[in-house]
Amino acid sequence: MSQQFPIRFQEHVQLTNVGINAANIGFSTLTMESDKYICIREKVGETAQVVIIELSDANNPIRRPITADSAIMNPASKVIALKAGKLLQIFNIEMKSKMKAHQMVEDVQFWKWISVNTVALVTDNAVYHWAMDGDSQPVKIFDRHTSLAGCQVINYRTDKKQQWLLLIGISAQQNRVQGAMQLYSVERKVSQPIEGHTAAFAQFKMEGNAQESTLFCFAVRSATGGKLHIIEVGSPPTGNTPFTKKAVDVFFPPEAQNDFPVAMQVSSKHDVIFLITKYGYIHLYDLETATCIYMNRISGDTIFVTAPHEASNGIIGVNRKGQVLSVSVEENNIVPYITNVLQNPDLALRIAVRNNLAGAEELFVRKFNTLFGQGSYAEAAKVAASAPKGILRTPQTIQKFQQVPTQAGQTSPQLQYFGILLDQGQLNKYESLELCRPVLQQGKKQLLEKWLKEDKLECSEELGDLVKPVDPTLALSVYLRANVPIKVIQCFAETGQFNKIILYARKVAYVPDYVLLLRSVMRGSAEQGLQFAQMLVTDEEPMADIQQVVDVFMESNLIQQCTSFLLDALKNNRPAEGALQTRLLEMNLMSAPQVADAILGNQMFTHYDRAHVAQLCEKAGLLQRALEHFTDLYDIKRAVVHTHLLNPEWLVNYFGSLSVEDSLECLKAMLTANIRQNLQISVQVATKYHEQLTTQSLIDLFESFKSFEGLFYFLGSIVNFSQDPEVHFKYIQAACKTGQIKEVERICRESNCYDPERVKNFLKEAKLADQLPLIIVCDRFDFVHDLVLYLYRNNLQKYIEIYVQKVNPSRLPVVVGGLLDVDCSEDTIKQLILAVKGQFSIDELVEEVEKRNRMKLLLPWLESKVHAGSTEVPTHNALAKIYIDMNNNPERFLRENAFYDSATVGKYCEKRDPHLACVAYERGHCDLELIKVCNENSLFKSEARYLVKRRDPELWASVLMEDNPYRRQLIDQVVQTALSETQDPEDISITVKAFMTADLPNELIELLEKIVLDNSAFSEHRNLQNLLILTAIKADRSRVMEYINRLDNYDAPDIANIAISSELYEEAFAIYRKFDVNASACQVLIEHIGNLDRAYEFAERCNEPAVWSQLAGAQLQNDLVKEAVDAYIKADDPSAFLEVVSVAKKHDNWEDLVRYLQMARKKARESFIETELVYAYAKTNRLADLEEFISGPNHAQIQQVGDRCYDDKMYDAAKLLYNNVSNFARLAITLVQLGQYQGAVDSARKANSTRTWKEVCFACVGHAEFRLAQMCGLHIVVHADELEELDDFYQERGYFEELIQLLEAALGLERAHMGMFTELSILYSKYKPQKMKEHLELFWSRVNIPKVLRAAEQAHLWAELVFLYDKYEEFDNACLTMMAHPTDAWRESHFKDIITKVANIELYYKALSFYADYKPMLLNDLLLSLTPRLDHTRTVAYFKKMNHLPVVKPYLRSVQSLNNKSINEALNGMLIQEEDYNGLRTSINAFDNFDNIALAQSLEKHELIEFRRISAYLYKGNNRWKLAVELCKKDRLFKDAMEYAAESRDVDIAEALIAWFLEERNYECFAACLFQCYDLLRPDIILELAWKNKIMDFAMPYMIQVMREYISKVDKLQEAEAVRSHEETTSQEQAQPLVLDQGVLMLTAGPAMGMPASSTYSAPYAPQAPYSGYNAGGYGM
Repeated sequence: MSQQFPIRFQEHVQLTNVGINAANIGFSTLTMESDKYICIREKVGETAQVVIIELSDANNPIRRPITADSAIMNPASKVIALKAGKLLQIFNIEMKSKMKAHQMVEDVQFWKWISVNTVALVTDNAVYHWAMDGDSQPVKIFDRHTSLAGCQVINYRTDKKQQWLLLIGISAQQNRVQGAMQLYSVERKVSQPIEGHTAAFAQFKMEGNAQESTLFCFAVRSATGGKLHIIEVGSPPTGNTPFTKKAVDVFFPPEAQNDFPVAMQVSSKHDVIFLITKYGYIHLYDLETATCIYMNRISGDTIFVTAPHEASNGIIGVNRKGQVLSVSVEENNIVPYITNVLQNPDLALRIAVRNNLAGAEELFVRKFNTLFGQGSYAEAAKVAASAPKGILRTPQTIQKFQQVPTQAGQTSPQLQYFGILLDQGQLNKYESLELCRPVLQQGKKQLLEKWLKEDKLECSEELGDLVKPVDPTLALSVYLRANVPIKVIQCFAETGQFNKIILYARKVAYVPDYVLLLRSVMRGSAEQGLQFAQMLVTDEEPMADIQQVVDVFMESNLIQQCTSFLLDALKNNRPAEGALQTRLLEMNLMSAPQVADAILGNQMFTHYDRAHVAQLCEKAGLLQRALEHFTDLYDIKRAVVHTHLLNPEWLVNYFGSLSVEDSLECLKAMLTANIRQNLQISVQVATKYHEQLTTQSLIDLFESFKSFEGLFYFLGSIVNFSQDPEVHFKYIQAACKTGQIKEVERICRESNCYDPERVKNFLKEAKLADQLPLIIVCDRFDFVHDLVLYLYRNNLQKYIEIYVQKVNPSRLPVVVGGLLDVDCSEDTIKQLILAVKGQFSIDELVEEVEKRNRMKLLLPWLESKVHAGSTEVPTHNALAKIYIDMNNNPERFLRENAFYDSATVGKYCEKRDPHLACVAYERGHCDLELIKVCNENSLFKSEARYLVKRRDPELWASVLMEDNPYRRQLIDQVVQTALSETQDPEDISITVKAFMTADLPNELIELLEKIVLDNSAFSEHRNLQNLLILTAIKADRSRVMEYINRLDNYDAPDIANIAISSELYEEAFAIYRKFDVNASACQVLIEHIGNLDRAYEFAERCNEPAVWSQLAGAQLQNDLVKEAVDAYIKADDPSAFLEVVSVAKKHDNWEDLVRYLQMARKKARESFIETELVYAYAKTNRLADLEEFISGPNHAQIQQVGDRCYDDKMYDAAKLLYNNVSNFARLAITLVQLGQYQGAVDSARKANSTRTWKEVCFACVGHAEFRLAQMCGLHIVVHADELEELDDFYQERGYFEELIQLLEAALGLERAHMGMFTELSILYSKYKPQKMKEHLELFWSRVNIPKVLRAAEQAHLWAELVFLYDKYEEFDNACLTMMAHPTDAWRESHFKDIITKVANIELYYKALSFYADYKPMLLNDLLLSLTPRLDHTRTVAYFKKMNHLPVVKPYLRSVQSLNNKSINEALNGMLIQEEDYNGLRTSINAFDNFDNIALAQSLEKHELIEFRRISAYLYKGNNRWKLAVELCKKDRLFKDAMEYAAESRDVDIAEALIAWFLEERNYECFAACLFQCYDLLRPDIILELAWKNKIMDFAMPYMIQVMREYISKVDKLQEAEAVRSHEETTSQEQAQPLVLDQGVLMLTAGPAMGMPASSTYSAPYAPQAPYSGYNAGGYGM
């Protein structure tokens, strides 16, 4: 069995597996404030983000794009604190809101959540606390101590009450990490510096103390060693014993000399300290005694952040590899571990008591028995009370204390025991009973009540039964606490607290017999019974059968109470309660109808028998309730006609519950029975349900009874809401029938739903006295013409006047038209027109008259309106039309009148007189109409004048479009007439713009020449001259030069540019030359004409710097470098130095470039110029000039030029330049190129750059300068990232020996790291395998074992591979390797040591197979070492299968004590094979775990009698007595047969054996069997057998013994009877009456039944030894 450890180790998550970059796992980027969240800052590309991992859901990390210097999560909630510079912010992630922010004055070095609502901030000078409450700001708590100056702050801790604060920092001093701490007391406001690396506060309650002590634990690794200190801070609480200061050594292994403590957490549950060191070691200390419980390495990498692990009361942390690990106390193992491994039973007992842990049961029992045996009962009681898991608090312990006698004047041990238990807490069930029994006997009930209040007793049913005779109320309390429902309810009932029964039963889910309880309550009080019954049905599911409850009420004829109960019970109206609802209504309809009416009125129930209840309601006179329940139409019609007995409102609502057919039938029955009485209610019903009953059906119903009154009222109630044309028509018809003319008039006016044609015809036929409804209909629906014809033909002209004067004057035009159609006289019409005062459309009137060619009819009326001052457009339009037709000076009217509509009148004139149309259109600016008329009638002159004056660009664009067939005629009139007539420049401007917009250049030239060249008022106009030249450029280039020379007032630069863009270069050159713009002129020659010779001549003539500069630029572009440089020098222009340098480089004109740059440097001290000058010096090999230049003041980029020279392989120049700027890195590389390796190494040393060292080293290696290469390599290998490249470089070139020498020399360096040792190990494995073992033995702890493992495996170095597997604790692989390569790797002691540590138990069996094949003589040694770990059944099966069991017999002997079935059977089998019957018997007697029957059967036919005897023995042991005896009989083992028969206690077996002995005539055995089986044999049978076989002598000893036994029994009976008779006689004498008048009844026949008395023996005699007479050879002989 493997060793049990006192800690539980668990890996929760690997951060790299959830997407966290390993580079971001460190103290500066990862924080963990609690075991809930881990917060990591990452940078993905250019995006910074914060990753939050919730450990309960680690596979789904939360990523947020946040840029911050630090981020810490709240210990309990999703709240994150962020720090960016001096800005602090706190955000709630779930609510996505900012909670707080603050700008610090100082930089925050370290911060941490010290509680769920407080953040601690540590700056360079002080410590602040920032609370989350309200708008609070950070509060300064204390200043930092000077001892922490220059330290890196790694932690900040507080005690539970935040009265003690601790700041922890570390710093590097004297080649070790030194810890410094500052302890601050909030109460006393003082600090104390302490040397220490990590610390924690703990609350600990010492035994005997009433309050907890605040302990301060800290660990330190100083130069002299490690220490753990535990001290109490502050003054001890009142009444507390001070905690004794503890200080113990902290052990650090020899291979961890630089290790030191980094983290500490204290488990409040187990009172242990978890201490973690930098090298990943965990130390477990007991808080009370400071004893080291356990130490081991849990991580190969540093655990840099920790927090308490709440789930296990342990510690959780993160190491450099990203493993999230937790360590906690293994409760099941820690106490056994302390007891067995540490051999510290006192500590084990203390921890078991303190934390109630298992594992020390044997220790407690032993201690208790020892103290109890010594008479220390009080101490024993304390041990029993404090034993964990209550292992000693048993009835047996109580019994022990009860059996101890009480000393006089002292408290009994039992009471001492109970007193200690009461002080410690609650008593268990047995203890409570045993304590309360004497207390109640002594009448001290108050003690019991006190203990119950203090919860010191465990209540049980037995305790309640004990208390009940004394105090039923107290017993009830006990039953309640013990949760014994039946006893609680029994107590409630006995005390009359019926109201509490249901509450209690519901609370504990117990169901008593409520009906029986209800009957008992009813016998006392009906009201209490009602209350109790109501409580039974308050829940959704009633607690008792409601029918049975009703029966209980009805047994006493309590109808009122029963009704109240049922109303409460049936309030949920369940379908299953229909019968109860019917029963409730029935009992009340028969005894209290008003109650039933109220119940039905409340509509509480819906599932009762409605037909039965309806009949009962009708009998009770509740007609309305009967109708509500009737379903048959006959019954309904019978009742519904009695409307005078029913509530009208209810009756109307009742019809809503009937079907459509039944409702109509009922209405018909009501009207048939009494139409006068029932008409009103019928109308109400029809009104409310007309949609369901259909309006048409109701109309037919009323019409069938010729009730127009009912129809009027019915339709009148719905007509305002109906859109049915039939409803509206029938309503109009009914209103007419009933004389409701006003209503007819209203509907005709307001309704939009009737059919107007049908209504109009009906009204005509109705011939009403008042024609107003007809007028309204005709007016609304445009039947005016028909109306006029109807009224005029029926001599109702007065209604025509009424219509146009009062009803609708706007209809006058239609009326006039109609009157004209019936040849009404003009006078009548004129009078009618004049009589109308209202508003009407004059246009319509004119249209109506005009259609009938009677316009003159209106002339007087129109002129009268104009004279009256009318300005209405239609009036003036009509007058214009009449004047035009009459030719009454129309043009004057059209020009002077301001009120007519130009478009209308112009349209009217188009066919009559186009000129008048133009006048009208011009007056109203009707552009399109005017143009159309002019085009159609060739009025182009008028059109041209109108366009010029109109000044409308859009109008111009429309007439100048290419698709206008009249454009040419129009343009001619514009040029010849319209423009020559105007003097307004705006007219000219807009016209010219219109021609330009229309893209008519030739026409525009024609136009502009007319204006500019003909000496008009606009000849010198600049814009027109510009326009003329530009138009010529666009349309006729041959005329451009003429215009340039003739005109002087134009914009020369702009025109020249346009000419250039139009490729008129000579014209542009002419313009520039005419206006003396020489630079531009030269530019034209260069860029556009492209004649550099003309340009050079022009520059010589002008001799201007700007012209020379332009010429130089052109020459430079044509690669004429020398000419360009000369021109630039003439222009004294250094501005183009970039282009000059570029072109000179391109063509290698370095000499010309030097001349130009020397000129340029005089003009401009540009860095670029000086830089290029230096490079030009280098290119022209002027090293002296170069050195002189760079030694003087300059602005050149020397470094840049040096790099260029190096790239161009000008190493001498580069050497000068690099040396000038002290760039030793590049200088070293340059010297390498020059072959000056020693100088290169010296420069590399000055540069001290890894890259430089690499380049120099590689160059030295390439040139076989290995000494120098090694000097460089020593500076490279200390950088782990560069080692691989260096290694590859050497190996690719085959310099293995030199590489090994380099690494061997580097091992002694101060900065030697793991990679160097690892790479050297790999090189040894490849090239010097003989040195690898020695190297690994020295430095195995400093190599990367997994990497070296692969190398060793590839090199087949099996011994070294096993060594590494062992050190890496991969014991499984070590064993596999040894077994795979035993010749090289296997060592017996090493293998036996490792095999016990493997995790895969399968390797045990592979090892057994390996030993069986290769080392069979050592197999038992291996088995003995593996004994605690093997599955012995499987092991035996394996060796049995391999037929190797005899080989492992010593192993089987050693483990047989385990009494394993497989072991026993295997060993028994071997003993049988060896014929060792003594060993077999010893084995089966000592170890019984095997198949007894199978073994017995296998031995039953063995050739050796001793094995057959063992078979019988086995049968006997399995109660197969008969088989055992039979086997003994076969082998004539008489003694065994007699013993087995006697042991069987079976009479038949014994008698059968006796019979067999007689058959065999073995009389001696017969006599011996009588002695052996004495108490099983029947004397009569034995006597008979002896007599028959004539062997009475052999049976006589048996018979003598039987006689003696029987005589003894009879004597005892006689003696007992005599005593009884004497006692009976004495009692009779004492009770004998004075007069004996009757005989004494004899109950028995006497004590001896007529036989003589004899002496009795105290017990039956059964001989245990042979009878002496038998030994003498027979009785009487």
